Amino acid sequence: MPDLSTWMPLYQSAVLRLFGNRVRFIGLQGSYARGEAREHSDIDTVLITDILSPDDLVRYRDALDTLPHRELICGFVSDRRTLAGWSKAELFQFYHDTVPILGRLEDIIPVPNADDARLAVQNGACAIYHACCHNLLHAHSSDVLQELYKSAAFTLQALHFCRTGHYLRTRAELQKVLSGDDARVLAAANDLRRDVSADRLEPCSSLLLNWAAGLLADF
Repeated sequence: MPDLSTWMPLYQSAVLRLFGNRVRFIGLQGSYARGEAREHSDIDTVLITDILSPDDLVRYRDALDTLPHRELICGFVSDRRTLAGWSKAELFQFYHDTVPILGRLEDIIPVPNADDARLAVQNGACAIYHACCHNLLHAHSSDVLQELYKSAAFTLQALHFCRTGHYLRTRAELQKVLSGDDARVLAAANDLRRDVSADRLEPCSSLLLNWAAGLLADF
């Protein structure tokens, strides 16, 4: 696994050499930001510039190609104006999951509120329900199911915020406070990180489908 304490300064230097004072924000999100990274986890960087053209993206790609662990680099890139117009439902998770390295997200977007969290729950449940139905009917993919449970974990974070006003960054924190089907869904999400065998497809899909339907009925 890469050591992010030495890798992130390399990334920041490469970005600043390329864009200079056009950089508005650099951050880290995903499993490394949450302290949940595993051996093959992506490095989810966040870069926000003043403006961003297709040529800028090509130059950014070339700069990333010079960094170690290039195959793991993923994340989000945008200009300031585009991010400011982004879906508030998506910005809820984006804001809370991002650790700032340079700059402040608050200077670009408003701090997400309870209404944004509610939208995040609704959108998450809709997407999960639809994709779960499609997967059961057509794809029969354990890998797809694993990704749906990953989405469910994010939806649970937004749901907990709706209920309490507190955002819990990690699954471990969240597991301690959940109960009922919420707790079962998160436990299944954790289990599926280790075991995605085909015999789990239908029972885990059933749990997820009923849970998402229940959220939509309540919200």
